[in-house]
Amino acid sequence: MKLSVTYQDVEAAALRLENKAFRTPVFTSRTADQLSKAHLYFKCENYQHVGAFKFRGAFNAIACLTDEQRKAGVITYSSGNHAQAIAYASQLHQTRALIVMPKDAPQIKMAATKGYGAKIYLYDRYTEDREAIAQQLSHEQGLTLIPPYDHPDVIAGQGTAVKELIEDVGSLDYLFVPLGGGGLLAGSLLSAKHLLPNIKVIGVEPEAGNDGQQSLRKGEIVTIPAPKSIADGAVTTHLGQYNFPIIQKLVDDIITVSDPELISMMHFFAERMKMIVEPTGCLAAAAVMKKTIPIEGKKIGIVLSGGNVDLKQFALWVK
Repeated sequence: MKLSVTYQDVEAAALRLENKAFRTPVFTSRTADQLSKAHLYFKCENYQHVGAFKFRGAFNAIACLTDEQRKAGVITYSSGNHAQAIAYASQLHQTRALIVMPKDAPQIKMAATKGYGAKIYLYDRYTEDREAIAQQLSHEQGLTLIPPYDHPDVIAGQGTAVKELIEDVGSLDYLFVPLGGGGLLAGSLLSAKHLLPNIKVIGVEPEAGNDGQQSLRKGEIVTIPAPKSIADGAVTTHLGQYNFPIIQKLVDDIITVSDPELISMMHFFAERMKMIVEPTGCLAAAAVMKKTIPIEGKKIGIVLSGGNVDLKQFALWVK
């Protein structure tokens, strides 16, 4: 099966992102290693521009537009991190951005999105279709739609994080990656399987929103009702047409973790590693600590996808 995005696209994205995206740090923790009985390497995208990996895909996608498209502006739909990423990347490219956001998106993410100069269109995620809204506004205003995960240039941009991780730490036995819409996992798979053909890559979803797991088992994209989880960046209803074939062909498995396990992981990162990681960003790490998959003695890569969380809510979770 010929895939719509290749590792060569990730390499091209990496060149566009050079000196634009941060080469985020890779942290280790002796305590985490002792608890997991493995060697863990955390790729900290919570230290990326806008506090999440999403900047990579957003910047790459806008960089690939024509001058005419950039002049007209862009639109997307997002619960937060992609919204901020498109807003900031648009500011850097001097193009206007309109973001379709759910009314219940974290206030910190809405404020940051507005702060980067984007306009926001609010909708109800449980009664309205954000994709249909964005398509209509795109048509009416002549804006180019850049979806949060189902777009070749977005997928290629997201793949640069794992490319950096492997360049920095070398060989890995396993890679655990958060899974929401599938852009990060698809891009990560392209980099991981090209650079380390024998690596096993595991996608991790919230228990309440395991559409990716269901899709992998069934062999086709499964759509579920809007799930409710504290992992707000991963409460998608289905995978994308571009990323599902990549995931289906390359992923080794998709597993889930519960909200209490995410809270426990947030607490660990704050207490032992002195950093804030949002619930979605904890998905992969929580799965490693859950030990669903035997990893003892192995070298494990873990993507921490973001750190954008309301501090008052964070304090309630980790008290």
